Formats: sequence, structure tokens, C-alpha cells
Amino acid sequence: MSEETQNDNVENTETDSKKGGKKRAPRPNQDKKPAKAQASADGMAVDLEERVVAVNRVAKVVKGGRRFSFAALIVVGDKNGKVGYGLGKAKEVPDAIRKAGQKASKRMIKVSIENGTIPHEILGEFGAGKVLLKPAGDGTGIKAAGACRSILELAGVKNVLTKSLRGSNPHNIVKATFQALKGLRSVEEIATARGTETKGLRLKAKATK
Repeated sequence: MSEETQNDNVENTETDSKKGGKKRAPRPNQDKKPAKAQASADGMAVDLEERVVAVNRVAKVVKGGRRFSFAALIVVGDKNGKVGYGLGKAKEVPDAIRKAGQKASKRMIKVSIENGTIPHEILGEFGAGKVLLKPAGDGTGIKAAGACRSILELAGVKNVLTKSLRGSNPHNIVKATFQALKGLRSVEEIATARGTETKGLRLKAKATK
């Protein structure tokens, strides 16, 4: 190819770029790796386990009739001392469960666990719900049913005794159980608050029994 034709080609490409001609699209970067997903597609952390406590169909009366939707109560936990609950509403059951799971994962609480059980006896109340939790020895298992059992299993408790003293509404039972779990305090937390040693607290607790 002669020098004149090469110069003509260079001039033609320059005039095309000035006139706003089509530019070649840049190649996608094949070496770029996607970022590691910290959460699943529904917005929940991967290491969390969820349990469906209750699904209710609710109706809203409007001028044209009734509009039905679903409300799902979900409990999530990592079985290592963290648990939470959430209520989601949607027109379809899967969407309601997904929304409830997202809310539950955002407001989780830390549960004090000692040797696979709770550190002390406690009573939780919410509305018409009233739940009693007692520590238990190894091999007892989780003596609970319904929503209370799901919460304790996902929290990581291995041995515990429970009794529902009042109410059967799952929403009140869940909230009463969480009120009880929030009130649990380990010996180390009490010793830190009082400015004493844990050994003395344990001896005093045995003496009172």
C-alpha cells in the first residue's frame, strides 16, 4: 500500500470522528470478578435459618368489595445466640414471608446462653401472652411447643423448660418470649455492672438456693 492511500485512510477516520460517526463499543472487562454476595437474593444473611410461625389471610373492605392479602410471622436465628422476628404483609404468601424475613434479620437480639441453657429463671409478658422460662440440665432438651420452641431452637438453646401461663395467640407468645430473652443476664454481665467478681456471685446464688 502506498503512502498516499495510508494518508487518505487516516484523514477519513479523523473526519468521521469529527462528524460524530459511530464509535466502537469498548470490550467488557472479562477479568473483573463479581463481588462476593453477603446476603441471599431475599436480603437475608446466608448463615441465618428461618421458621414460619404463622400465616394469616387478612381482608380490607373497600368500596368495590374486599381486598385480600397475607400476613406472615417469621423467626430467624443463627443458632449461636442471635435471634429475631418480623411481620410481613403482601398480596402473596412468598412475598409476605420474604418481607418478614428481611425485617427479622435487621432487628435481631443477643441471647445470654450458659452451658447450653439460659442463665436463670425469667418471666416474659406481652399483652395477653405470658411465658415462663427455666434453666435445665444436660439431656433435658427443649421442653416447649409452637412459636416458643422455634425461637429457642434458632437462638441456640439446647436445654430449657418453658410454660405458657396465659394466651395462645402466636404473636403475643412470640413477643412475650422475646421480652423474656431480652431480660436474661449472664453472671459476667451482672458482675461487670456491680464491679465484683463472678466467683462470689456464683457462691451467693448457691447459698440462696
